[in-house]
Amino acid sequence: MDLKETDILGSSIDQHWYYCSKAAATTRLLGNTPVERILDVGAGSGFFSHHLLTQTAATEAWCVDISYDADSDATTAGKPVHYRRSIDSVDADLVLLMDVLEHVDDDVGLLKAYVDKVPSGSRFLMTVPAFQFLWSGHDDFLEHKRRYTLPQLETVVRDAGLTVKQGTYFFGAVFPIAAMLRLSPKGAQPSPSRSQLKQHHPLVNRLLKTLCSIELPFMGVNRLAGLTVFVLAQKP
Repeated sequence: MDLKETDILGSSIDQHWYYCSKAAATTRLLGNTPVERILDVGAGSGFFSHHLLTQTAATEAWCVDISYDADSDATTAGKPVHYRRSIDSVDADLVLLMDVLEHVDDDVGLLKAYVDKVPSGSRFLMTVPAFQFLWSGHDDFLEHKRRYTLPQLETVVRDAGLTVKQGTYFFGAVFPIAAMLRLSPKGAQPSPSRSQLKQHHPLVNRLLKTLCSIELPFMGVNRLAGLTVFVLAQKP
């Protein structure tokens, strides 16, 4: 996740409807397969690693991000978390790339580099923003290169040498709102380069969180539309 968004939401990030719902979707998509060691690429604050260390039996996380000032170590729920600017290889059974691939020119190359760093059998969970027509000043602010359709991300995953296990869209319940705003005459105009994430009124936050929770049980079959693309894959 992007540290720019962490700066905006601060310590309340785990209560924000978007990140709370995305964390729940992550846990659901991973299912009951045990996770021990996590490699979190482009981890930022390590929000998703912290969530899994707290909510599952995962025992350790390696968070890699070139934006860190220096290497450091900490704990979450009494479990070790290693923050590194780079890493050669790690015996991880789960690799996270949460909103990372859209930031680089060579998405296949970046993914392949981390495929080569972990053992066979390791699972990869990736998310990216969906649909180029939803491009806005938010993408400019976060320095995105592109947005994806589900088939496009699945192609990237296969080209990097992984086997796709499941692909889906999420945030389908709020997709019509975003699409309507972007396709309106006003929304089609260039927008300022700024984040669209913000602190909402508690009632609005609860409503959006409820909409996403209703969608959650059906996310595995949604190959139609959403704001985010999820792909779960495995290294042969």
